[in-house]
Amino acid sequence: MTGPAPTPGGTVVDRDRHVYGDPAAPVTIVEYGDFECPYCGQAEPTVRELLAERGDVRYVWRHLPLHDVHPRAEIAARASEAAAAQGAFWPLHDLLLDHQDELRPADLERHAADLGLDVERFLGDLHSPLLAERVAADLDSADRSGVSGTPTFFVNGRRHYGAYDIDALSRDVSLAHARADLDA
Repeated sequence: MTGPAPTPGGTVVDRDRHVYGDPAAPVTIVEYGDFECPYCGQAEPTVRELLAERGDVRYVWRHLPLHDVHPRAEIAARASEAAAAQGAFWPLHDLLLDHQDELRPADLERHAADLGLDVERFLGDLHSPLLAERVAADLDSADRSGVSGTPTFFVNGRRHYGAYDIDALSRDVSLAHARADLDA
């Protein structure tokens, strides 16, 4: 996944570093996720399918590492930020969600190498205070949005409740699109 980082309006989408899709899309899905969360892993194919089917959606990832239940989530979030510093957030994002049982430091180093990243730089960035601040900013955003679990989705600033299967998310996207059309 790849795409420029727009600054869409709304209470939840106030600034974004990791955006996939058309920056002019009328519908934005924000996911608060944790790379070690099995439910995030289960939701990922649905998100990929939705994005493949709908060109009118932009997707935003925000970190919400659940430290108390996922001990490797924080380092995985930082790893994705270290990859982002080399323009490879989405490739590592996808790899981490596809290999949730491979989030140890040695695994992360191997993933960086597999993606052709500068591994020395990646490892240095992995422990950067700036990257820790980026993850903390997403945690703060989750807190301000009332989010405490993963995955949590917002569609055009409205929290998605219920299942995160293709039918449920598509329904919310269609409703958001209709609202956007009315507001235009």
